[in-house]
Amino acid sequence: MANYHIYGVGNALVDIEYEVTTARLQELNIDKGLMTLIDEDRHHELLEHLSSLEGNKGSGGSAANTIIAAAQLGADTFYSCKVANDDTGTFYMQDLERCGVSSNLNMTNREDGVTGKCLVMITPDADRTMNTFLGITSKISTAELDEAALQQSEYVYIEGYLVPEPGARAAAVRAREVATAANVKTALTLSDPNMVQFFKDGLMEIAGPGLDLCFCNEAEAKLMFDTDDLAGCVEGMKSLAKRFAITLGAKGALLYDGENTLNIPALKVEAIDTNGAGDMYAGSFLFALTDGRSFEQAGELAARTASTLVTRYGARMPTADLQALL
Repeated sequence: MANYHIYGVGNALVDIEYEVTTARLQELNIDKGLMTLIDEDRHHELLEHLSSLEGNKGSGGSAANTIIAAAQLGADTFYSCKVANDDTGTFYMQDLERCGVSSNLNMTNREDGVTGKCLVMITPDADRTMNTFLGITSKISTAELDEAALQQSEYVYIEGYLVPEPGARAAAVRAREVATAANVKTALTLSDPNMVQFFKDGLMEIAGPGLDLCFCNEAEAKLMFDTDDLAGCVEGMKSLAKRFAITLGAKGALLYDGENTLNIPALKVEAIDTNGAGDMYAGSFLFALTDGRSFEQAGELAARTASTLVTRYGARMPTADLQALL
């Protein structure tokens, strides 16, 4: 019997979310709609430029948002990550505990340094643009893995954002190898078009001989398999994972359950902030699978939770609101 339903591996970032205009993004020379890695100097520069705006702060990182959503819905979860021995790192560790997520953070001595941050800029069209300073999370490595906890899990969930840093990529590969050896199901999210465009070979290395489950959006799938044809994406994804979900925004999602292709419609909502929608989708989907629901039911719950999330600001929902969607 597994101790954990889902074991996550990913970056630990404190999200700071701002509402901005498209003109402001252009003024700051920021690529709209993408996640861009920035250095510490650029991070301080942007914080200074945005200091007149009210920023909404919360602990995050893509896989962390997914693991927290699954925990809020009722899954037993574990998260491996790296934060510094600073106030921000303490805030992050305590927030995971408040959310009911077990982690490696209270089992190891945290190093001196700066805990990573993600500056999330939301434009009036509900698009989210992220500039990320990884800080100490760029040093995440196999040392942050708790292999005993991983081996006692039903799924391991790995974020594609780990791919740029060699040590982080090695941790992702090791997590997949340990999971496979222990008959733990493997799941990967491609995370962002930039990750696919610039680090495709690294993502293939993380995936190894094949995954049990993969999450991506339409843009990521098309870049991954060098095609503008969705049918071609489906065939390509079959070579990457036994089952998968390709989200299509307002058009819903295309799922493959290992035998059949399923089309799950999106709920009609007025989106104001798409930040975290993919993370919420994956967290709800994984919860549903580990709760004994069918692949189609998992897709339906994920569509409901993600569609609800985008009608409000922030990458998370209050636990009571999320559970009400069950």
